[in-house]
Amino acid sequence: MLGARLILRVRQGWRVARIVETEAYVAKDPASHAYRGRTERNRAMFAGPGTVYVYRIHQVHCVNLTTRPGQAVLLRAAEPLTPALGNTQGPGRLCRAFDLTRADDGVSAVTGPRLRIAPGPRPDETVVRTPRIGVTRGRTRRLRFLLSGNRWVSRGRSRRGRS
Repeated sequence: MLGARLILRVRQGWRVARIVETEAYVAKDPASHAYRGRTERNRAMFAGPGTVYVYRIHQVHCVNLTTRPGQAVLLRAAEPLTPALGNTQGPGRLCRAFDLTRADDGVSAVTGPRLRIAPGPRPDETVVRTPRIGVTRGRTRRLRFLLSGNRWVSRGRSRRGRS
């Protein structure tokens, strides 16, 4: 998903950013919201690939895109490609810049009229794999992916005791 374009239709035109940092949440992953099965909150994670899963944590919205039922990729940071986009460094700021809320939960980023994910050119930067950030369970799993040297990658502060 690194290098893909996140595109949002707004009244004034488009907001576009290139994805530069993600975290994967895979099957049987204790850090995943889908780990204990389907609930009303996480139902979008069990929909088809490209379904948007928006949730709130600590008063901040975060967005995932499903890859398979019960599996998803958290969009952690993106490089703005349109000037009015604002700060997209970190999952909360990315959601804020794209005006994503729980109202967007369950929509398709493949066929949706407002939000889309589109392939981009293969990144020139080196892809780096690190442990995820801000989780307690599965913390050592190297499922965070980022484009090395990209200034829009989040700072990566580790937060103990968060999941």
